Amino acid sequence: MKKLFVLFLAMIMVVACVSCGADEKSEGVMTYDEYAAAALDTEVVVETYVQAKQSWWDNKATLYTQDKDGAYFVYEMACSEEDYEKLVPGTKIKVTGYKGEWAGEVEIMDPTFEFADGKKYVAKAEDITKLLASDELIQHQNKFVAFKGMTIEASKDADGNDVAFLYNWDGSGQDGDDLYFNASVNGTTVNFTIEKYLTGSDTEVYHTVKNLKIGDKVDMEGFLYWYEGVNPHITAVTVK
Repeated sequence: MKKLFVLFLAMIMVVACVSCGADEKSEGVMTYDEYAAAALDTEVVVETYVQAKQSWWDNKATLYTQDKDGAYFVYEMACSEEDYEKLVPGTKIKVTGYKGEWAGEVEIMDPTFEFADGKKYVAKAEDITKLLASDELIQHQNKFVAFKGMTIEASKDADGNDVAFLYNWDGSGQDGDDLYFNASVNGTTVNFTIEKYLTGSDTEVYHTVKNLKIGDKVDMEGFLYWYEGVNPHITAVTVK
């Protein structure tokens, strides 16, 4: 019995160490709370974990990243194509840049990075459906989140017709461009985006949204992006 008890304690310690591994910060690196409190246009240094990435171009990469305490949108980070291929979900990186804001979206601008030692961390989607109409929602900005039991609402195309989605925000686009669509729950309607550089026209979610119908019930996952208000970048849609 004593041996079993000792083994049990050892297992608890191992689990605890694994959990702590995703939270360890190097010297000079901010916690998420310190980052959140930092003034705009000041230098920030964070260690975070890649969750998803937009297309590489011009030696730059835009990343959706997160640790166990919060999320960081890393905008146009200097990055070689070779390093870009290594930025798979869960990869730990150290990012240095300036805290900026664009149309309500808080992000790290002019960033550089280096790979950091540590265990991988991939966030689970946090269900924030009940927060969509609350002031608390913005506290989850840029996190990987879930929306449950949403109803597809009509958008207006260029001719004033009711449609389930638009190519570009104003319907001026074509196949392969960003998709915009509305969905509601409990009287709150939100505009969602399929960002072509994140989930392009060859992805399952892009095809799913193109086949949506007004009134469809859906569950969704994606990143809580902001543009003049909440405007999530969706990575998965399940029609119920």
